[in-house]
Amino acid sequence: MKIGNLSLANNLFLAPMAGITDLPFRLISKSFGVSLVFTEMVSANGLVYNGARTRGLLRSDPREKPLAVQLFGEDPDVMAQAAALVEEAADVIDINMGCPVKKVVRSGAGSALMREPRRAAAVISAVRHVTQRPLTVKFRSGWDRDSENYLEFGHMAQEEGADAVTLHPRTRAQGFGGLSDWSHIRRLKQMLAIPVIGSGDVLKPADADRLIVQTGCDALMLGRGAYGNPWLARSILNLSNREENPFTPPAERREVALLHLDMHLEHFGAARTLGEMRKHLCWYARGLPGAANFRARINSTRFISEMVRETDAFFSASADQL
Repeated sequence: MKIGNLSLANNLFLAPMAGITDLPFRLISKSFGVSLVFTEMVSANGLVYNGARTRGLLRSDPREKPLAVQLFGEDPDVMAQAAALVEEAADVIDINMGCPVKKVVRSGAGSALMREPRRAAAVISAVRHVTQRPLTVKFRSGWDRDSENYLEFGHMAQEEGADAVTLHPRTRAQGFGGLSDWSHIRRLKQMLAIPVIGSGDVLKPADADRLIVQTGCDALMLGRGAYGNPWLARSILNLSNREENPFTPPAERREVALLHLDMHLEHFGAARTLGEMRKHLCWYARGLPGAANFRARINSTRFISEMVRETDAFFSASADQL
C-alpha cells in the first residue's frame, strides 16, 4: 500500500477520532498491527493563533510512525499555514471535510465544506502548495440524501493534488446513525486513479473482508469498532484465522487495559487520566459478565489507585469465571 511516496506495511488504518485517538490509544493500536494512525482533529485556527494549547494534540512518539496529522478549517490561507507548521511531525497530512459536529460545521469547516466545493478545492490546493508530504482528504457522501456529491468531491480532490481520499459513506445528516452505504465507496474507487480508503461499520473481521470485496477499495479505516478492541486489527490481519466474532479472554483485556491506563497516566497526568480513561476501561469490559456493574464502579472512581484496583479486580474475576 502506498500513499504518494509513502510505503505502508499493510492497508489497515486507524481513523482520526476526536477525544479518542490520542497518543496512548494510537500506540496501542499500532502495536496490534495497523500501519497508519491518525491524530485527533487539529484545528488550523487553533494551531496558527493559539499554538501552545493546540500543539498538545500533536504529541507523538517514534513508535507510532508513520503518523498522519488531520487538520480542519475553512480558510485556505490558515490551512496552508497550519500544514506548514505540522509538516515536520507528519508523515501524512489529512484534511477533514467530513466532521458532522455542529460546532465544527458552524465554523464552515468539516462537512460544511461539502456544500462549498469551490472553497474546499481552494483549501486542498493551498495545502498542496506548501507541503511535499502525502496529502489525503476525508469526506462524507454529501450533506444529505438530496445532495450526495461524493463523486464530484473525490474528483475535485484528485485534481487539486490529493494523493488519496477516504470516504465515510454516510451523509452529514445521518451523523453516525444508520448503515453506511458501501456502494458509494465502490463507485468512487471505480472513478478515481488515486487510492480510495473505505470507512464505516467495520466491527469484526468479516466486515473488513466484505468491505474490500464489495468495494475494491485500496485500504480500510477502523473507527468505532476499535473502541476497547485493538484485537480487531490483529484479527483482520490474521488471514489464516477468520472467526466471525473473535473473543478476547479477560486476562488479555486486563493486561492491555492496565497498560493503556498506565500510558495515559504517564503522558497526561492523574486528573486527565481519571476523566478520560473511564470510557476506555468500560469499552474493554464489553461483553463480559458484570460489565454493567463495572461501568458503574469505574464511573464513580475518584483516585487513580481506585481505578487501577477496580480494573484489576474485575478482569481477574472474569478470568476466574471462564
